Amino acid sequence: MTQPKDIKTLSETAQALVPPAKGILAADESSGTIQRRFQSIGVESTEESRRDYRETLFRVPASDYISGVILFDETLRQRASDGAPVVDLLTRQGIMPGIKVDAGGKPLAGAPGEMVTEGLDGLRERLAEYAQLGARFTKWRAVITIGLGIPTPYCIDANAHALARFAALSQEANLVPIVEPEVLMDGGHSIDRCLEVTLATLREVFYQLGRHRVATEGMLLKPNMVVSGASAAGRASPQEVAEKTLSCFMETVPAAVPGIVFLSGGQGDVEASVNLDAINRLAAASGAPWQLSFSFGRSLQSAALRAWGGRPENVERAQRVFLQRAMQTSAARRGAYAPEMEQTAPA
Repeated sequence: MTQPKDIKTLSETAQALVPPAKGILAADESSGTIQRRFQSIGVESTEESRRDYRETLFRVPASDYISGVILFDETLRQRASDGAPVVDLLTRQGIMPGIKVDAGGKPLAGAPGEMVTEGLDGLRERLAEYAQLGARFTKWRAVITIGLGIPTPYCIDANAHALARFAALSQEANLVPIVEPEVLMDGGHSIDRCLEVTLATLREVFYQLGRHRVATEGMLLKPNMVVSGASAAGRASPQEVAEKTLSCFMETVPAAVPGIVFLSGGQGDVEASVNLDAINRLAAASGAPWQLSFSFGRSLQSAALRAWGGRPENVERAQRVFLQRAMQTSAARRGAYAPEMEQTAPA
C-alpha cells in the first residue's frame, strides 16, 4: 500500500523552486544530446568528461539565481572529483536537485510525424530510489510538433495522459513534478498557430491532471512560450509573445499552480532572455497569479560549454561565463533585463 502524498510539503517545495529572481538549470541532457553538444566543441563524451563539465557548473556559487537543477540519471548517481556525491555540490548551496524521469520520445503508433514520450514502466520504483538518492523534484517532457495536419487530438491526448500519470506517481513519492508539454518551434508557422496548438495542449494536460487527482499546488508547469516558428517570416515581437503567452495561460492554467518555468525551446540566448523579460514586465502590470520563471538548458549553458572546451585550464573562465548568463536570466525573470547586459565581459 502506498503512503498518502504530503500536499503541504509538495506545495512548499514547489514554491521554493520559484522564488523571486531565481529559476532552474536544466542539466538533464540525455546521452545522445550531450554527445552532440560535446562533438560541437571537439570533446569526446565519456562518463568522466560529462562529470567534469557538470561539476564545473555545479561548483559555481549561483544560488542567488538558481533554485534547482534537473539532473540526468547518471549525474544523480555520480561522485565529484573529490569523492563527494555530485548532489552535495548543489545541496551545500541550498540548490535543490531534481531528476528527469522520462525515457524520451518515440514515434506514436498510427500517427505519422508525431511522438509520444515513454518511461512509465517501473516508474514508481525508480521514483522511490531517486528520492533516496536526494532528488526533490522530477521532470517529464512531451513534444508536440506543428506541421501539415498535426498535431492530432490523438497525439495531444496520448501525451497529456502520460504527463498526468507521471505527475500522479511523482506526488505519490512526495516529489514535485515539473510537467513539460513542449510545442516545438520548428517550422514556419505563425504565432497564432502556436497559440492555437498551445491552448489545445494545455487544456488537455490540465484536464488529465485533474482526472489523475494531481494537486496543482504541488506541481510546476514547464511550457513553451507562444512564439512564431523558427523559420517564419516576420516573426512576432517580444511584446506580442508576452501578450499571447499570458493570454494562453489565463485561459488554461489554474491559479493554484505556484509557478511556470519556461523552457527556452531552441531560442537563442538573447531571444529567450528578451521574451522572458517582456512576459514578466506584462505579468507585473496585469497581476498574473503565478511566478513566471525559467528552466533553461542550452540557453544557460551554451556559452559556458564553448568557454570550457574540455580543457581544465578553462574551468574558471567557463564558470564566470555561466554565472554571467545566470545573472542575466535572473534579470529577465524579474523584468529587469536589457540586451546591453550581453556586452558586459565576465568579471
